[in-house]
Amino acid sequence: MFESLDDGAVVASMGVASRAENAACARRLEAMGELYARRAPEDDVERIDWAIDGHESVVAEISAELHVSRGRARGQLGYAIDLREKLPRVMGVFKTGVIDMRMVIALVNGVGLIKEPAVMARLDVVLAKWAPRWMRLSGPKLEQRVGWWVERVDPAGRRVPNPQPEDRYVEWFPAAAGLVSMCAQLRATDGAALDQRLDALADGVCRGDPRTREQRRADALGALAAGLSGLRCECESPACAAAQRPTGTSIVVHVLAEQPTVTGTGAMPGYVRGFGPLPVSAVRELAGTAKLKPLNIPQPATPPESGYRPSAALAEFVRCRDLTCRFPGCEQPAEFCDIDHTVPYQVGGPTHPSNLKLLCRCHRLLKTFWV
Repeated sequence: MFESLDDGAVVASMGVASRAENAACARRLEAMGELYARRAPEDDVERIDWAIDGHESVVAEISAELHVSRGRARGQLGYAIDLREKLPRVMGVFKTGVIDMRMVIALVNGVGLIKEPAVMARLDVVLAKWAPRWMRLSGPKLEQRVGWWVERVDPAGRRVPNPQPEDRYVEWFPAAAGLVSMCAQLRATDGAALDQRLDALADGVCRGDPRTREQRRADALGALAAGLSGLRCECESPACAAAQRPTGTSIVVHVLAEQPTVTGTGAMPGYVRGFGPLPVSAVRELAGTAKLKPLNIPQPATPPESGYRPSAALAEFVRCRDLTCRFPGCEQPAEFCDIDHTVPYQVGGPTHPSNLKLLCRCHRLLKTFWV
């Protein structure tokens, strides 16, 4: 592809590709803004107080077309609306490809509190002029430049960050098979207390425990989640009191696995809903102590059920089959979804696995009432 180009031309091709990428991104957002304007959710006075509104309908269309989650679609639509209604000159610059999405996000976020159209128009002109020259700035410096202009044009429009102690969270991310990563930000005192508690639990086993201290600290977090007061030792010695501690309480974690894997004759990994695959060895280890519940799998010739609500067995099968909401891009877990008849029950749709699927409440309302 680059055989006929000299070094300078190869470098130049990167700039061409970058500007084309930025321009394509601008066209995507411009199309979102146009779709929103055509739908005009604010003008739909008849349905403006519905539990599901026109904005969510547009979000669902974007999510399905781009194969992204509802949250990502909503976020992109928000930028599209702001560019169309607040920053049309910035959108014009964006369409030329000389600024990127990172710049657009900084500009949109920077003017988020400004409501006065005249003030916004002044800022739109200034930001459209300076944005291409700010492309080299780092994130913090870019925020400072945008904030300086907002402060200059409208002192009341400058964002004030939340107090640091309010920015607390705990998040989980699937990692390698059978593992999960955690990211948390706690109060300093809570973090110190948790650190000491994990140390105490990790040190409460005998010297024969084969795990490293870091592994014991990680397992101690699991013991806390299970409501245990001590960490079970893995030395397997009958003389060790810590090895006789219980491994869990009444906490329930659902693991899906094929029967051969559970019995030790199969090699198909298990699956933990929301966290991904579980190695065969872990499935077999759990099978020795966990409660096993066979899943009733309907056969193709199974007749429909007579009522609207599926039986407990059929509902459990649908939830284990679908795992998440079936709307494109939606990952709402099965336990938070409704079981929906694809062909409505009222017009003859059967209560049968082939006509049942999971939809989160939002997408079910859209499907049932909006469209």
